This record gives sequence, C-alpha cells and structure tokens, in this order.
Amino acid sequence: MDMIIDNIPFLLKGAYYTLLITVVSMFFGLIIGLITAIARIKGNRFFRNVARGYVSIIRGTPPLVQIFIVYFGLVDFGIELGSLTAAYIALSINIGAYVSEAFRGAIQAVPAGQTEAALATGMTEAQAIRRIVIPQAIRIAIPPLGNTFVGMLKETSLVSVIAVTELMRSAQLLIAQYYVNMPFYLTIALMYWIMSTVFTFILNRLEKRLSVY
Repeated sequence: MDMIIDNIPFLLKGAYYTLLITVVSMFFGLIIGLITAIARIKGNRFFRNVARGYVSIIRGTPPLVQIFIVYFGLVDFGIELGSLTAAYIALSINIGAYVSEAFRGAIQAVPAGQTEAALATGMTEAQAIRRIVIPQAIRIAIPPLGNTFVGMLKETSLVSVIAVTELMRSAQLLIAQYYVNMPFYLTIALMYWIMSTVFTFILNRLEKRLSVY
C-alpha cells in the first residue's frame, strides 16, 4: 500500500497526460468529424466519396495499427514525429471518423423544413447550415458524442506502446520497478473509472442544459 501512496504523484502526472491527449484529440476530432459529416451530406460526389472512404478505412482498422502507421510508418517517408504528437494525430484522425457519424445522424435529424425556412429568409445554404442546422445538430449529437469522448479517454491507453507516459505507461514503469502487478493495475483502473464517471456526469449536465435552452 505504501508504494502506491508514494507513487500517487507519478500516477497523477500520467493521468494528466491521459486527459490532455483525450481533450486535444477530441477537439481536433470534432473539427474533422464535422467537416466529414457535412462533406458526406452536402458535398459533391468527389467529396462524398473521399469522406465515405475515410470513415470506412478508419472504422475498419484497429486504432493500434493507425498509431503505428503514424508513429513508425511515416518514418519511411522521412517524417519523424514525437510520440506525443503522433498520439494526437492518430487519435484525432481515429475519433474524427466516429464523430462524423454522430454528426451526420444529428444533421439529418434536423427537419428539412428549417433549412428551407432559412433559405426563404434570404440566407445562403452555408449560412443556414452554420446558423440553423449545426447548433441543433450539436444538441442532438451530445449523447453519442459523450459516449465517444469516454471511449477516447480509455483508448488513450494504447499510446503507451509508443512510449507516451500517460496513465497506462506510468503503471507499466512502476510495475517494472517494483515487480508487482495487481496493485498498480487496480489503482489505474480506479483512476480511469473516476475520470470516466466525472466526464459522464459533466456531459449529462450539459445535455440537460441544452435540452432546456
């Protein structure tokens, strides 16, 4: 028990990087996902096919393989990325595909009559999408996005394989030092659970607030 207490600061630092990777990847993933969703719904044939292909490839391949491609594979082309940068890029691209599906469903759930009404008031289609459709779609997409966000939090453990010292990697380093497994694995499991529970609570509150306003 003492070794756990003594190493709490080290594990908390790992948890900080876990949260940092989650937030940064989700931020860029939201941007990628929104652009992809709009491309699939409103884009011309070329952009629809590109967006559809991106989603199919990312959802059809393991996240770990995607991380290896970004971190190790790009070296073949002379592109060497730091482990943290590679983690941001790989996870952002990965989460963007799943976010795009949530946004696509949400955008299609907004009644078409609202877009038509916006166009009738003199708005362009781009303005109608930005001012009318997207705000409502975001509210509709909050529940699936929340699940995706929590999933991303847990998926960050995969980047431990490229030596990013997030929570999982921190536990592995301590296990190598103390030659015991269960105490550290149970501790980080508890920490993941706490972070997931807090995020779920925040997202539930946000959903309720948006449903009112």
